[in-house]
Amino acid sequence: MKIEKNSVQETLLIPLYGRKLCNARFPMYFYDSKVEDLLSRIDYDFSEMERKANGLGYQFGALEVAMRQTDLIIEVREYLKTHPKASVVNLGCGLDMTGENCDNGSCKLYNLDFQDVINVRNELIPPNERTKNLGVDLNDLAWLSEIDAKNGVILVAAGVFYYFKKTQIKELFLAMEEKFKGGRLVFDSANSRAVRIMLKTWVKDAGVTSIKDYFAINHLEEDLAFLKHTTKSSKGYMLGYHDLKDPSVPGLFRFLAKIADGFMKMQIVRLDFKE
Repeated sequence: MKIEKNSVQETLLIPLYGRKLCNARFPMYFYDSKVEDLLSRIDYDFSEMERKANGLGYQFGALEVAMRQTDLIIEVREYLKTHPKASVVNLGCGLDMTGENCDNGSCKLYNLDFQDVINVRNELIPPNERTKNLGVDLNDLAWLSEIDAKNGVILVAAGVFYYFKKTQIKELFLAMEEKFKGGRLVFDSANSRAVRIMLKTWVKDAGVTSIKDYFAINHLEEDLAFLKHTTKSSKGYMLGYHDLKDPSVPGLFRFLAKIADGFMKMQIVRLDFKE
Protein backbone atom coordinates (compact mmCIF):
# COMPACT_ATOMS: atom_id res chain seq x y z
CA MET A 1 0.00 0.00 0.00
CA LYS A 2 1.41 3.37 -1.01
CA ILE A 3 1.31 6.21 1.51
CA GLU A 4 2.23 9.72 0.40
CA LYS A 5 4.30 12.29 2.25
CA ASN A 6 2.33 14.99 4.09
CA SER A 7 -0.87 12.93 4.02
CA VAL A 8 -3.19 12.11 6.89
CA GLN A 9 -2.22 8.47 6.50
CA GLU A 10 1.44 9.38 7.06
CA THR A 11 0.72 10.19 10.72
CA LEU A 12 -0.14 6.50 11.22
CA LEU A 13 3.44 5.51 10.40
CA ILE A 14 5.23 7.36 13.23
CA PRO A 15 3.99 5.11 16.07
CA LEU A 16 4.33 2.10 13.76
CA TYR A 17 8.00 2.87 13.12
CA GLY A 18 8.40 3.52 16.84
CA ARG A 19 7.25 -0.04 17.48
CA LYS A 20 9.93 -1.27 15.08
CA LEU A 21 12.56 0.63 17.08
CA CYS A 22 11.15 -0.89 20.27
CA ASN A 23 11.63 -4.36 18.82
CA ALA A 24 15.27 -3.62 18.01
CA ARG A 25 16.24 -1.63 21.09
CA PHE A 26 13.93 -2.68 23.92
CA PRO A 27 12.61 -6.20 23.16
CA MET A 28 12.81 -7.13 26.85
CA TYR A 29 9.98 -4.67 27.50
CA PHE A 30 8.01 -4.80 24.26
CA TYR A 31 8.06 -6.92 21.13
CA ASP A 32 5.51 -6.75 18.32
CA SER A 33 5.96 -9.81 16.13
CA LYS A 34 3.66 -8.36 13.46
CA VAL A 35 5.25 -4.96 12.86
CA GLU A 36 7.94 -6.05 10.37
CA ASP A 37 5.40 -7.76 8.12
CA LEU A 38 3.17 -4.71 8.33
CA LEU A 39 5.97 -2.34 7.37
CA SER A 40 7.00 -4.57 4.47
CA ARG A 41 3.59 -4.05 2.88
CA ILE A 42 3.76 -0.26 3.01
CA ASP A 43 5.23 1.70 0.10
CA TYR A 44 6.76 4.73 1.80
CA ASP A 45 10.15 6.43 2.03
CA PHE A 46 11.24 5.78 5.63
CA SER A 47 14.70 7.33 5.09
CA GLU A 48 13.98 10.40 7.25
CA MET A 49 12.79 8.25 10.15
CA GLU A 50 15.80 5.99 9.72
CA ARG A 51 18.10 9.02 9.82
CA LYS A 52 16.58 10.16 13.13
CA ALA A 53 16.43 6.68 14.65
CA ASN A 54 19.79 6.87 16.43
CA GLY A 55 19.09 10.21 18.09
CA LEU A 56 18.54 10.17 21.85
CA GLY A 57 15.20 11.94 21.53
CA TYR A 58 13.91 9.42 19.02
CA GLN A 59 15.23 6.51 21.08
CA PHE A 60 13.56 7.78 24.24
CA GLY A 61 10.36 8.28 22.24
CA ALA A 62 10.59 4.63 21.21
CA LEU A 63 10.98 3.64 24.86
CA GLU A 64 7.87 5.68 25.68
CA VAL A 65 5.99 3.79 22.96
CA ALA A 66 7.25 0.51 24.39
CA MET A 67 6.15 1.37 27.91
CA ARG A 68 2.69 2.57 26.91
CA GLN A 69 2.00 -0.44 24.73
CA THR A 70 3.26 -3.01 27.21
CA ASP A 71 1.34 -1.30 30.04
CA LEU A 72 -1.91 -1.56 28.10
CA ILE A 73 -1.18 -5.14 27.04
CA ILE A 74 -0.64 -6.11 30.69
CA GLU A 75 -4.00 -4.59 31.62
CA VAL A 76 -5.86 -6.27 28.77
CA ARG A 77 -4.37 -9.69 29.47
CA GLU A 78 -5.18 -9.34 33.16
CA TYR A 79 -8.83 -8.58 32.37
CA LEU A 80 -9.07 -11.47 29.91
CA LYS A 81 -7.92 -13.91 32.60
CA THR A 82 -11.26 -13.44 34.36
CA HIS A 83 -13.32 -12.51 31.27
CA PRO A 84 -11.92 -14.74 28.48
CA LYS A 85 -14.81 -14.03 26.09
CA ALA A 86 -14.82 -10.29 26.69
CA SER A 87 -14.68 -7.62 24.01
CA VAL A 88 -11.38 -5.73 23.67
CA VAL A 89 -12.04 -2.27 22.26
CA ASN A 90 -9.15 -0.21 20.88
CA LEU A 91 -10.22 3.45 20.75
CA GLY A 92 -8.44 5.63 18.20
CA CYS A 93 -6.62 2.53 17.04
CA GLY A 94 -4.66 3.78 14.03
CA LEU A 95 -2.46 0.81 13.09
CA ASP A 96 -2.01 -0.23 16.71
CA MET A 97 -2.41 -3.97 17.35
CA THR A 98 -2.91 -4.13 21.12
CA GLY A 99 -6.06 -6.21 20.72
CA GLU A 100 -4.48 -8.58 18.23
CA ASN A 101 -1.41 -9.01 20.44
CA CYS A 102 -3.69 -9.98 23.33
CA ASP A 103 -5.99 -12.27 21.35
CA ASN A 104 -6.68 -15.40 23.42
CA GLY A 105 -8.69 -17.14 20.71
CA SER A 106 -12.09 -16.49 22.29
CA CYS A 107 -12.33 -12.73 22.91
CA LYS A 108 -13.88 -10.27 20.47
CA LEU A 109 -11.81 -7.42 19.06
CA TYR A 110 -13.04 -3.97 18.06
CA ASN A 111 -10.85 -1.32 16.46
CA LEU A 112 -12.33 2.17 16.27
CA ASP A 113 -11.05 5.24 14.43
CA PHE A 114 -12.10 7.71 11.77
CA GLN A 115 -13.29 6.06 8.56
CA ASP A 116 -10.26 7.10 6.47
CA VAL A 117 -7.99 5.47 9.05
CA ILE A 118 -10.11 2.32 9.13
CA ASN A 119 -9.92 2.12 5.33
CA VAL A 120 -6.12 1.94 5.61
CA ARG A 121 -6.33 -0.54 8.47
CA ASN A 122 -8.72 -2.83 6.59
CA GLU A 123 -6.24 -3.09 3.73
CA LEU A 124 -3.13 -3.61 5.86
CA ILE A 125 -4.65 -5.57 8.76
CA PRO A 126 -7.73 -7.41 7.44
CA PRO A 127 -10.10 -8.32 10.29
CA ASN A 128 -10.80 -11.96 11.16
CA GLU A 129 -14.16 -13.44 12.12
CA ARG A 130 -13.92 -12.14 15.70
CA THR A 131 -12.76 -8.64 14.76
CA LYS A 132 -14.75 -5.57 13.78
CA ASN A 133 -13.12 -2.41 12.48
CA LEU A 134 -15.51 0.50 12.91
CA GLY A 135 -15.16 3.89 11.27
CA VAL A 136 -16.59 6.29 13.84
CA ASP A 137 -16.18 9.63 15.58
CA LEU A 138 -15.73 8.71 19.25
CA ASN A 139 -17.73 11.80 20.22
CA ASP A 140 -20.76 10.42 18.40
CA LEU A 141 -21.83 8.09 21.19
CA ALA A 142 -23.87 5.86 18.88
CA TRP A 143 -20.79 3.62 18.61
CA LEU A 144 -21.31 2.36 22.18
CA SER A 145 -24.28 0.33 20.96
CA GLU A 146 -22.02 -1.47 18.46
CA ILE A 147 -20.02 -3.15 21.24
CA ASP A 148 -21.04 -6.58 22.55
CA ALA A 149 -20.37 -6.31 26.28
CA LYS A 150 -22.40 -9.26 27.58
CA ASN A 151 -19.23 -11.22 28.45
CA GLY A 152 -17.32 -8.22 29.70
CA VAL A 153 -15.51 -5.37 27.96
CA ILE A 154 -12.16 -3.67 28.30
CA LEU A 155 -11.56 -0.47 26.38
CA VAL A 156 -8.08 0.92 25.77
CA ALA A 157 -6.91 4.25 24.37
CA ALA A 158 -3.27 5.06 23.60
CA GLY A 159 -2.40 8.71 23.02
CA VAL A 160 -6.01 9.57 22.25
CA PHE A 161 -7.70 11.58 24.98
CA TYR A 162 -5.18 14.45 24.95
CA TYR A 163 -7.05 15.78 21.92
CA PHE A 164 -10.43 15.81 23.66
CA LYS A 165 -11.92 18.73 25.53
CA LYS A 166 -12.84 18.19 29.16
CA THR A 167 -16.53 18.48 28.34
CA GLN A 168 -16.23 15.77 25.67
CA ILE A 169 -14.43 13.44 28.06
CA LYS A 170 -17.07 13.91 30.73
CA GLU A 171 -19.87 13.04 28.31
CA LEU A 172 -17.95 10.05 26.92
CA PHE A 173 -16.90 8.61 30.28
CA LEU A 174 -20.37 8.99 31.80
CA ALA A 175 -21.85 7.16 28.81
CA MET A 176 -19.31 4.34 29.25
CA GLU A 177 -20.04 4.12 32.98
CA GLU A 178 -23.72 3.69 32.22
CA LYS A 179 -23.36 1.36 29.21
CA PHE A 180 -20.48 -0.88 30.29
CA LYS A 181 -21.22 -1.82 33.90
CA GLY A 182 -18.58 -4.31 35.06
CA GLY A 183 -16.30 -3.20 32.26
CA ARG A 184 -12.95 -1.44 32.35
CA LEU A 185 -11.33 1.52 30.59
CA VAL A 186 -7.55 1.92 30.48
CA PHE A 187 -5.77 4.92 28.96
CA ASP A 188 -2.70 7.11 29.26
CA SER A 189 -2.88 10.63 30.64
CA ALA A 190 -0.68 13.50 31.78
CA ASN A 191 -1.01 16.70 33.77
CA SER A 192 -1.86 20.11 32.32
CA ARG A 193 1.82 21.08 32.05
CA ALA A 194 2.63 18.03 29.93
CA VAL A 195 -0.48 18.34 27.76
CA ARG A 196 0.47 21.91 26.88
CA ILE A 197 3.87 20.68 25.72
CA MET A 198 2.48 17.70 23.78
CA LEU A 199 -0.22 19.69 22.00
CA LYS A 200 1.78 22.84 21.30
CA THR A 201 2.19 22.28 17.56
CA TRP A 202 -1.23 20.68 17.08
CA VAL A 203 -3.00 23.49 18.95
CA LYS A 204 -1.39 26.12 16.73
CA ASP A 205 -2.27 24.26 13.52
CA ALA A 206 -5.85 23.69 14.69
CA GLY A 207 -6.33 27.32 15.62
CA VAL A 208 -7.13 26.47 19.24
CA THR A 209 -7.02 29.50 21.55
CA SER A 210 -7.48 27.87 24.97
CA ILE A 211 -5.43 24.79 25.79
CA LYS A 212 -6.86 24.76 29.33
CA ASP A 213 -10.12 23.39 27.91
CA TYR A 214 -8.38 20.15 26.93
CA PHE A 215 -8.36 17.01 29.03
CA ALA A 216 -5.57 16.47 31.52
CA ILE A 217 -5.37 14.75 34.88
CA ASN A 218 -3.65 16.59 37.69
CA HIS A 219 -5.47 14.86 40.55
CA LEU A 220 -7.18 11.59 39.63
CA GLU A 221 -10.09 11.54 42.07
CA GLU A 222 -10.75 15.26 41.77
CA ASP A 223 -10.59 15.49 38.00
CA LEU A 224 -12.81 12.42 37.52
CA ALA A 225 -15.13 13.13 40.45
CA PHE A 226 -18.11 13.14 38.09
CA LEU A 227 -17.80 9.32 37.83
CA LYS A 228 -19.80 8.27 40.89
CA HIS A 229 -19.96 4.53 40.17
CA THR A 230 -16.39 3.90 39.09
CA THR A 231 -13.25 2.74 40.89
CA LYS A 232 -10.27 4.85 39.81
CA SER A 233 -6.60 3.85 39.99
CA SER A 234 -3.37 4.67 38.18
CA LYS A 235 0.27 3.70 37.77
CA GLY A 236 3.23 5.60 36.38
CA TYR A 237 3.37 5.51 32.58
CA MET A 238 7.09 4.81 32.43
CA LEU A 239 7.93 3.13 35.75
CA GLY A 240 4.61 1.87 37.06
CA TYR A 241 4.90 -1.58 35.48
CA HIS A 242 8.69 -1.92 34.97
CA ASP A 243 11.74 -0.53 36.75
CA LEU A 244 13.73 0.01 33.51
CA LYS A 245 16.88 -1.29 35.17
CA ASP A 246 17.89 -3.48 32.25
CA PRO A 247 21.51 -2.62 31.27
CA SER A 248 20.38 -1.75 27.75
CA VAL A 249 18.43 1.26 29.06
CA PRO A 250 20.72 4.30 29.46
CA GLY A 251 20.80 5.94 32.86
CA LEU A 252 19.66 9.18 31.23
CA PHE A 253 16.48 7.44 30.06
CA ARG A 254 15.70 6.23 33.57
CA PHE A 255 16.17 9.81 34.81
CA LEU A 256 13.84 11.13 32.10
CA ALA A 257 11.32 8.40 32.97
CA LYS A 258 11.24 9.64 36.56
CA ILE A 259 10.59 13.17 35.32
CA ALA A 260 7.82 11.91 33.04
CA ASP A 261 6.03 10.00 35.80
CA GLY A 262 6.65 12.66 38.44
CA PHE A 263 6.89 16.22 37.13
CA MET A 264 4.63 15.56 34.10
CA LYS A 265 2.34 13.10 35.92
CA MET A 266 2.31 10.70 32.95
CA GLN A 267 0.28 7.71 34.05
CA ILE A 268 -1.84 4.78 32.98
CA VAL A 269 -5.34 5.29 34.37
CA ARG A 270 -7.68 2.37 35.02
CA LEU A 271 -11.39 2.91 35.48
CA ASP A 272 -13.48 -0.03 36.67
CA PHE A 273 -17.17 0.60 36.08
CA LYS A 274 -19.21 -0.89 38.91
CA GLU A 275 -22.00 -3.37 38.23
